[in-house]
Amino acid sequence: MNIRHTPETLTIRPPILYFGTPVVLITTCNEDGSANITPMSSAWALADRVVVGLSGGGQGLVNLLRERECVLNFAADSMHAAVERLAPTSGRDPVPTWKHEAGYRHEADKFALAGFHALPSIKVTAPRIAECPLQLESRVTHHADRPLDDWRGNAGGFAIIELEVLHVHAHADIVVPGTQHIDPTHYSPLFYVFRHYVGRGKTLGKTFKAQV
Repeated sequence: MNIRHTPETLTIRPPILYFGTPVVLITTCNEDGSANITPMSSAWALADRVVVGLSGGGQGLVNLLRERECVLNFAADSMHAAVERLAPTSGRDPVPTWKHEAGYRHEADKFALAGFHALPSIKVTAPRIAECPLQLESRVTHHADRPLDDWRGNAGGFAIIELEVLHVHAHADIVVPGTQHIDPTHYSPLFYVFRHYVGRGKTLGKTFKAQV
């Protein structure tokens, strides 16, 4: 009997499960009308819906549930340094206890910190981030709280939020000319993989469903 060789596997318990999703910068409006940016990397899309997950206690989540709208700005791989400048900051003042203990600090003007420029949206109040190659104006259609007593100190768990995409803005250089399609050979999103920033890598092929 021929037994095919398989790689050795280990049973492990990694501290996080960020197995690789695009970095999304969620822009929302604070109560005073100023803008907040929330970096996150827990999102998936189907049809015209995007589902995101956000930890409890953050300003972005508070804004999102109050205003019921936002912009999902997808970072390019060249933006990793700017994203990391935002990573240890919070729009909450005072900073939630669990974030303060983890090394977060308050930052009121995240656009200035990251060196980003704001663009007006069409249907939502929150601004778009000009530097992001994809910007999705969205509104909340559903949310569910997931309380976890032993998760991240007193963060209170996390929220799962379903968003309807209203408008898609894309840099012209990533759109296939004369079409409504994103060119994956020109679009280079930034991925967050087990707490490391990773680029797209080379194109390997396309599915039978691809139209271009």
